[in-house]
Amino acid sequence: MHAFRAAALIVCSAIAFAATSKSGRPVAPKRSIAAAAQAWARALPLRDKAAQLIVAPIYGELSNTRSADYRRYVRYVHGLRVGGIIVLGHSVNGRIHNAEPVAMAALINRLQKMARVPLLVGADFERGASMRVDSTTAWPQNMAFGAAGDLDDARMEGADTARESRALGVTWIFAPVADVNNNPDNPIINTRSYGEDPQAVARFVTAYINGAHSDRKYPVLVTAKHFPGHGDTAQDSHLDLPRLDVTRERLESIELVPFRAAIAAGVDAVMTAHIAVPALDASGVPSTVSAPVVTDLLRGEMGFRGIIVTDALDMLGVAKLYEPGEAAVRALEAGADVLLVPGDCQRAIDGIVAAVKSKRLTNKRLDESVARVLEAKIRLGLTRRRTVNLESISDVLASPEAEAAARHVADGALTLVTNDGPLFPLRDPASACVAILTESRDSQHGRTLMAELRRRAPRMAVITLDPSFSTDDLSRIAESMKDCSADVLVPFITVGAYKGTVALHDPYPAFVNTLVSGRIPVAMISFGSPYVIRGIQGIAAYVATFSTTTTSEESVAKALFGEIPITGHLPVSIPGLARIGEGIQIGATRKPAQ
Repeated sequence: MHAFRAAALIVCSAIAFAATSKSGRPVAPKRSIAAAAQAWARALPLRDKAAQLIVAPIYGELSNTRSADYRRYVRYVHGLRVGGIIVLGHSVNGRIHNAEPVAMAALINRLQKMARVPLLVGADFERGASMRVDSTTAWPQNMAFGAAGDLDDARMEGADTARESRALGVTWIFAPVADVNNNPDNPIINTRSYGEDPQAVARFVTAYINGAHSDRKYPVLVTAKHFPGHGDTAQDSHLDLPRLDVTRERLESIELVPFRAAIAAGVDAVMTAHIAVPALDASGVPSTVSAPVVTDLLRGEMGFRGIIVTDALDMLGVAKLYEPGEAAVRALEAGADVLLVPGDCQRAIDGIVAAVKSKRLTNKRLDESVARVLEAKIRLGLTRRRTVNLESISDVLASPEAEAAARHVADGALTLVTNDGPLFPLRDPASACVAILTESRDSQHGRTLMAELRRRAPRMAVITLDPSFSTDDLSRIAESMKDCSADVLVPFITVGAYKGTVALHDPYPAFVNTLVSGRIPVAMISFGSPYVIRGIQGIAAYVATFSTTTTSEESVAKALFGEIPITGHLPVSIPGLARIGEGIQIGATRKPAQ
């Protein structure tokens, strides 16, 4: 405790002698903060230094103080003294759902008060806080931004995400995704990417970073991921170790372009990918534990001076190869600073301590990373205030301006790829039949779309299907759709960890083939992956939304009834169907519904 108090005095002194901004708030000179962080790092005991580099997972919900979850969090923060936590959402019977904002912020406050050193609090807010938290702005996925093409919206999303994050107690945003998705079979990046044009991706990444850094009142760390580029892989690194077999020249012209732009824009952190890239490291080890990738390329050639954080170390792309302690040490040897979600936090800390004592890792190397973490905490203001005001959260979340911008993105992203007939705009949408194809029986997808369609046409034939429907059930439904003016198929294809695919689920392919072989024209509107259309013959019109959010569902309802124009352009190519940049433009035909 004596060492911590001494270090705290150093930090307070640095803040006290800081310059003053126009707003009257203290802004410590860069050298003063860096020196304070270095002194703080040197003052910490070895085990506490190791723990400062660990980010442990929590669910964003208040738990009974005698519950197993809460006891685990106490062990992380009070027992192990980890340097940070990542909020995963809300757990219900083993499935992750969005957290309630005030409950999540209250838990973070409690853990911050418990921590000897303020915690960095991270979250995967790739599509804003709505990725993990209810009652926040429902921004569409990144690829929708690429289709809409408006950089101002990306800046707005960055700024809004920073505001909502700080209101909730989150200080580290694991976004933006800087991967270039040029592989249609990629099961884990896909719509998380802005597209397949590296220059366009770089522009959106830059706009997001600039937006997130635009308001000093809401400072956050932003993170470009997944270095050196996860877009041209066909495996999920949560399940296995993908391999990117391309030349160094190809990497320079595609994968590295957005990361160079992110560094130039002042990104705070870069997350490494669990992928093997032989052109950078012939050994074939994951980039996360590769010194040629992390130290030689990212730190050396590209000149990045911020925090390097691993992707989650419990992912099988790394966890299959190394036990938690070894993975942690190898990542630090490679040049990483922060270890995200080790498979076992205790073993990771033990491994680091043992490596320093055996001189496998030097104290200097450890102190470099610890100082970067502590410097970030000082710059974020956590040494002055680490908790949030629960009563003021509702003043920030889901602002009317941000909600309007999210709807603007969703509307502008709608892209008409094919339109035989032409089928769009539908002549009589109220007489069309709509079949919503969800991915699970308890899915919430499609509910907003159904409500919006029924609001416009109460008798419209809309049905929601899930994979539990039998072949006979689907045959009967297909038969009933033969009397409609048009059949509209609405598949939801989400991109998520451990799925391993973005293909249309069984038993849907046979159902789709039955419909397209009939006499009624069939339209498809995809939510999520735009590549779902591949291999399906006979679709008369195809619209891609690039997103699975409720804002996109609202946009589709408006488009089906001709209330908004369709103006999007493909940010990716769809092999055998359309090239990047294509998109049929059509105008609105009806007044918006009231």
